[in-house]
Amino acid sequence: MSQRRLPRRPGLWSVWLFCAAVLTVWLANTMQTSDDKTLFLPGATTDGHHQLEIACDACHVGSFTDRDSMQSACESCHLEQLKVAKDDHPRSKFTDPRNADRIARLDARYCVTCHVEHRPEITLAMGLTQPADYCFVCHEDIAEERPSHAGMAFDTCASAGCHNFHDNRALYEDYLLKHAEAVPIRERRKRAGTPNLDEIAQLNIGYPIESFPWQALQADDADAPPDQMDSTAVAQWATSAHAAAGANCSACHVAANGAWNTQPDRETCATCHQPEAASFVLGKHGMRQNRTQLKRSLEPMKVAHSRLPMRAQAHAQSLTCNSCHGAHEHDVKRAATDGCLQCHADEHSQAFTDSPHAKMEDPLTCASCHMPMVDKDVLDGALSWTFSNHNQSDTLRPNEKMIRPVCMRCHGLGFAIDALADDTLIKSNFSGKPARSIPGIKMAVERLEVIRAAREAARLEQSSSAKELQ
Repeated sequence: MSQRRLPRRPGLWSVWLFCAAVLTVWLANTMQTSDDKTLFLPGATTDGHHQLEIACDACHVGSFTDRDSMQSACESCHLEQLKVAKDDHPRSKFTDPRNADRIARLDARYCVTCHVEHRPEITLAMGLTQPADYCFVCHEDIAEERPSHAGMAFDTCASAGCHNFHDNRALYEDYLLKHAEAVPIRERRKRAGTPNLDEIAQLNIGYPIESFPWQALQADDADAPPDQMDSTAVAQWATSAHAAAGANCSACHVAANGAWNTQPDRETCATCHQPEAASFVLGKHGMRQNRTQLKRSLEPMKVAHSRLPMRAQAHAQSLTCNSCHGAHEHDVKRAATDGCLQCHADEHSQAFTDSPHAKMEDPLTCASCHMPMVDKDVLDGALSWTFSNHNQSDTLRPNEKMIRPVCMRCHGLGFAIDALADDTLIKSNFSGKPARSIPGIKMAVERLEVIRAAREAARLEQSSSAKELQ
């Protein structure tokens, strides 16, 4: 039986080859010229990095298989944070030859060993792409070393309020023992009165005191050009902290070349508010504008970019200084709560206004916990400059990072750990008491008692032996 041959269609092959060539040229050109490379993503980016996915070269500075260049990219953004966190598992621990056998099983010298991007099917909380029980690799004998851990599953180490791989500042054993008191709520710890900007601006800390002397201004002092004068804007400015500090219209609107700038940006704000501006670009709100780490500045994040529930009417809003503070009123009290709630629509945020924190005699704000006041040393530590940490990610995840700078101003350590481990309580914005009880402090105290008892027994045995020898 003869085989039937299909007729050849050289025209179709020519069309196919032409289309393939055009597509190849287009892809190559797009890779070279376009800032947006999301078309080439092999998979969804993690929640922590998705804002930067249009700039592949922010992370992929070398070959995709070059782990050392990838590590450098990770450290360019995260190394300082790990230093502040007193990283419990620094790279140096795993370059120790004594840990060579562990490296063979889990090479923790590299961030990408545990945090692989574009793998949503295996990505857990905090961008972890290792199985949740990865602690077993190095700590398989923990039940023998610490009998209190017998029977505990390895996938609970970092999910039960006991341990964090990198940041254990509020959970390590000595700290648990130091703050083992059981008082859930204590007298609110007020921040000591420290000289602030208006008191130390004249001491050469970078504030342009020559241009903006501390002299209160009135509406009649507004120096905007006649064609730029707006009565509503002037009225808002006249009651603001800017007017009270002597910062006139020209302070923000006159560019370096003397031209009038109708839309001052973050760089303008940084002229006077450097710590706030610098911390803003370290958090999720401002990370797209971090020129230092990205080697360029992307368009500001829009509310619509968020993966959290947001108010639909705010989706087109870009996140800049004015988004929260307003263009001319610059009301920090409004920014501290209303500035957040105008965008955020998740359960935790929506529950805030009816929460105990909001109904206190001296109420807290969203910023009290997520942008807490911190002290920056100036003049070699001779003075402290108090400012709001605008890196809202700094106390976000893991949420135990919030314990030391925020929670313990009002609460005992045990209560804070229990509360932050209770997801239902977090959703209600802490309207109630923790339903979970984390045994960390109890276990630390019991272990200390066992150690003390063993030491006392050894002392008595030594003393008895000494008497026998006499």
